[in-house]
Amino acid sequence: MTKFVLISGSIRRDSLNASVLATVRRLLAERPDADGIEVETLSVGLLPHFDFDVEQADGSAAVREAKRLVRDADALFISTPSYNGAMPGVLKNALDWLSRPGGDSPLTGRTVALASASPGARGGVDAQAALAAVVTACGARVVDHEAVAVRRAAELRMDDGDFTDPEVVEALASLIDATLTAVREPAGAGA
Repeated sequence: MTKFVLISGSIRRDSLNASVLATVRRLLAERPDADGIEVETLSVGLLPHFDFDVEQADGSAAVREAKRLVRDADALFISTPSYNGAMPGVLKNALDWLSRPGGDSPLTGRTVALASASPGARGGVDAQAALAAVVTACGARVVDHEAVAVRRAAELRMDDGDFTDPEVVEALASLIDATLTAVREPAGAGA
C-alpha cells in the first residue's frame, strides 16, 4: 500500500490549489493500481502558529495528528499558490511544525511532489523554488520533475472543482508517476 498525503498551501474555501489536489485524488483513484493507494488530506489551517513552548508541552492535538499523518505517508503532494513570490505563511508554518524534531522529523526521508496553481500567467511557479528549498532543508526528498504550475487556473477549473484540461491532467499524471517511482527508489539511488 502506498499512502499519499495531500497538502494545499492555501486555506481559502475556493482554493485553486485544493482543486489541483482534487484532480490528483481523482487521477490516483483512476489508476490501474488504485487498490494499492491510500490518500489522505492534511489541512494546514488547523495548525496553531509555531511556538517552541507549545512544542515542548506537546500541547497541540492538531500538530500531533499532522505529524502522524506525515510520518505514516510514503509521499506528500503539496500544491501551493505564490504569495509575493513565495509560499504562503500558513504552509511555511506547517512545515516548521513538521520539521521537528530536527533530524528525526516526520519529513525526514519523505518523498515530496510539488505543484502550484494561480489565476495568473505564471501559475505560482515562483513559489516552488522556495518551497523545495524548505522541504529539502527539512530532510525530505523532492521529486525530480519539471515544474507543474497550473496557469490561469481559474479559467481552467471545472464547476465541480476539478481540472480536466488535457495539459493539466497530463502534467499531474506525469508528476504522480514520478512520485511513485521515487517512492520505490531507495534514498540516494541514482545519486
